[in-house]
Amino acid sequence: MRKTVLGTPRDDRREPDEGRAEIDPTQFIQLLATDFGGIYQVYLAASDERLKTLRLAMSLLAAPFVAVVALASAKVLDAAALTAWHRIPPYVFALTAIFGAMGVLPYLRLIEATSRHLRTARAVNNFRLLYVEELRDHFREVGWAPNLPVDPNYPEAFAPTSGAGLTAIGLAIVDAAYISVGLLGLSGARPTGIVVTVWIAVTTTLLLLIYYVRLGTARRRRGPANPFGFPSVES
Repeated sequence: MRKTVLGTPRDDRREPDEGRAEIDPTQFIQLLATDFGGIYQVYLAASDERLKTLRLAMSLLAAPFVAVVALASAKVLDAAALTAWHRIPPYVFALTAIFGAMGVLPYLRLIEATSRHLRTARAVNNFRLLYVEELRDHFREVGWAPNLPVDPNYPEAFAPTSGAGLTAIGLAIVDAAYISVGLLGLSGARPTGIVVTVWIAVTTTLLLLIYYVRLGTARRRRGPANPFGFPSVES
């Protein structure tokens, strides 16, 4: 069986240099299995991280409702006072603002986890590009190739329509609503629906700006030291 030389992309016009290791293509079966298992674990970890983040966020955002129900059950808070904005006690607005601000923590955790998973997936794609380049002739002969991406720039850092992106947008909107309502209530104002909507929109925009900037700069920030001078294929 033909052997493939492991190294830089092969030039058909040159003979392999002496001293370069030759690897039988059949040995890459284990490499393919390891590669698939690795990328599968990346996506499993990403899904698990999103679920943990959602649980934490839902627990924090549900806390004000639990507190209000407990206070109403203990006759400390008159439930009828919750029917009008000006009758709601200030501590209810304070609870809403505090837990809304705490809900930003799982939002930031989701952004950081998304960045980490994307960088890992791109690193795996770069690794896959190595053996696909080395075995391109062998794959052409057998009429098969890995059905996995080999682009080190994929997946994109900022993808608002992805699962992680939609989750981040949803958390940003809910957190913004809690913070805006809480702060407006504590200010003593009696805002109209339009004012509340504008506050929520502005706060949501600020939170989404954090999401955009963090993932956008994640691929342009300073990387680790490169003493061997290898070219970076990740933009």
